Amino acid sequence: MSEFCAPTLSLLARQFPTSTSVLSQIALLQAKLTLPKERIHIISDVHGDARKLRHVINNASGGLSNLVDEVFGDELTDEEKSIFLAFLYYPVEKMRSYQDRIKNVEWRLTKVKKLLRLQFRLVRHLAKTVTKEELLSLMKEDFRVLFIALLDEVSFQRNPEYVDSMIDALSDYDHDIVALHEASRLVRNLVVSEVVVAGDLFDRGERGDHVIHFLKNQPKVCFTWGNHDITWMGATLGSEVLIATVLRISLRYLRLWQLEEGYGILLSPLANLAKTIYGDDPASCFFPKRSSDFMDEELVARMHKAVAILEFKLMSPIIERHPEWEMENRRHLHLIDYEKGTITLDGKIHPLRDTHFPTIDPDDPYALSAEEQVCMDRLKESFVSSPRLWEHMLFLVKQGGLYLRRDEALIFHACVPTNEDGSFREVQLGEQRVSGKPLFHELEQIVRRAYRQGAHTVTDELDFFYWLWVHGDSPLFGKSQMTTFERYFLDDPETHKEIKDPYFQKIHDAEFCRQVGRAFGVGDDVLIVNGHVPVKVEKGEDPVKKGGNAVTIDGAFSEAYGDHGYTLVMGPNGIRLAEHSHFESIEHFLECQDDMIPQLRELRKHSPAKTIAQTHESEDLQAQLTSLNHLLQAYRSGEVTES
Repeated sequence: MSEFCAPTLSLLARQFPTSTSVLSQIALLQAKLTLPKERIHIISDVHGDARKLRHVINNASGGLSNLVDEVFGDELTDEEKSIFLAFLYYPVEKMRSYQDRIKNVEWRLTKVKKLLRLQFRLVRHLAKTVTKEELLSLMKEDFRVLFIALLDEVSFQRNPEYVDSMIDALSDYDHDIVALHEASRLVRNLVVSEVVVAGDLFDRGERGDHVIHFLKNQPKVCFTWGNHDITWMGATLGSEVLIATVLRISLRYLRLWQLEEGYGILLSPLANLAKTIYGDDPASCFFPKRSSDFMDEELVARMHKAVAILEFKLMSPIIERHPEWEMENRRHLHLIDYEKGTITLDGKIHPLRDTHFPTIDPDDPYALSAEEQVCMDRLKESFVSSPRLWEHMLFLVKQGGLYLRRDEALIFHACVPTNEDGSFREVQLGEQRVSGKPLFHELEQIVRRAYRQGAHTVTDELDFFYWLWVHGDSPLFGKSQMTTFERYFLDDPETHKEIKDPYFQKIHDAEFCRQVGRAFGVGDDVLIVNGHVPVKVEKGEDPVKKGGNAVTIDGAFSEAYGDHGYTLVMGPNGIRLAEHSHFESIEHFLECQDDMIPQLRELRKHSPAKTIAQTHESEDLQAQLTSLNHLLQAYRSGEVTES
């Protein structure tokens, strides 16, 4: 037994202690390679819209409706199909709509028994695409016996009373409805094998915490981090400037429930600062983007202004610590003429829209006042000590990265920093200059190291979370600069400009996309999948780039951006782009049966249909087979003793 294989074979031998068990696993893996390629759904820029995300995933981007048509044909009327789909998407909510009849146990049991058998006709159809072990793993343990009985009922030609008696027993404790709920989840999870979110789960929308909670309950989910995600990740580690950023955006869009109710973040320190220091400030430039009957909008505007000033102060020491970032032009407070109410930028004098700065000392404009320091200390403690926030951010770190590969799809949030000539731009990170894939690798390691160290032990690498949010070389941002200050305080639109990285124009060129694919190890058949930049469909923009091998799937998914959006559906027969429309609410769907079936566009067709053997996943399976065959030979030669 070679020294190279010895540790691996010793570990494998614990899992497969006999040659028979090894052969059994080899047979299983070889058989798995013949199964259809898994279905993957890629979505981007959810921006806190948990309701719409839930519906898009629950209806499998229209896939469940198509599946029901395929399995049942004309057997169901349009009304029966709509009711059945409603139970597949929202079984609990749909059952509640029958409030009067649900109290009739006989009616309820008849309904549940019929629906469960319809569901398991779908399960039997979908079971052909997975191994038995995978199918069983998707079944909740409490209902596995019932589900196996439903699965085998037809093939065993078993008397219906066998399954009916199980359901009757569950109904005594209202668990028949729970069984219906779990069966719906099983169908949905069989239709979609993996959900990939290409960044920006937070901000603008109502409940980013609900988005992550929902995704945590999916059987398989991965992320590429977006620039908005990185602000929350940095704030959780205690970055004061990113704490201010998260609060500023939440106040700007009046999305405070996710902070207070979702994560237990206390906003009272900021409210107190606004009341005591900004109490008579009209803060007219800082009113939120939306109104609410539950909040004092004047107080929200003053809190918004107070935290914006904190952000402008707190970015300064980071910029000063990193002169190599060349971000001096993002420091503004020392350029203000506080007596005249003007600021000089690039030799031009601009009047300020707001000249009330009660916490700024003109002689030391970036110093926090005593009141601001108390406020920030309390806010920071609230962020770094929130258990649920840590749970969610650790989930993002564990399941995420700066880029992902799924077969020919190369997925990342924004861009690969690029020069005008199409070459990858070198970026200074500490003592080294890197570009392309090595840049993504180094930045990803910085994020992971920071989370391994924790909130109270992070080094200056925490500054890079801010860099990822705002810097022109950040692959999560992709613009020359972030003109937040100018947009708040200056009327001149020229000062608001944020020039996009050349990458966003280059991806219309097929050869450039192939260059990116080769750099990331995907190859010339690459399909680049980005989010970050909303596709303005109303202005005639196309999510598919001119060269045909790049697609932007940020279609303004959340209400704040336009309430459309895209999902990329990768399956055995090809890759399709699903364009989603407005989603009102779950209640509206259940009442009006408005399923929001997306428009589908075929980007690539696989003929014949792809099997797992033809996918990126097969590389891992082949590696496992190689190790197992080595172990089998070692058992047969006697180098390893069977247990």
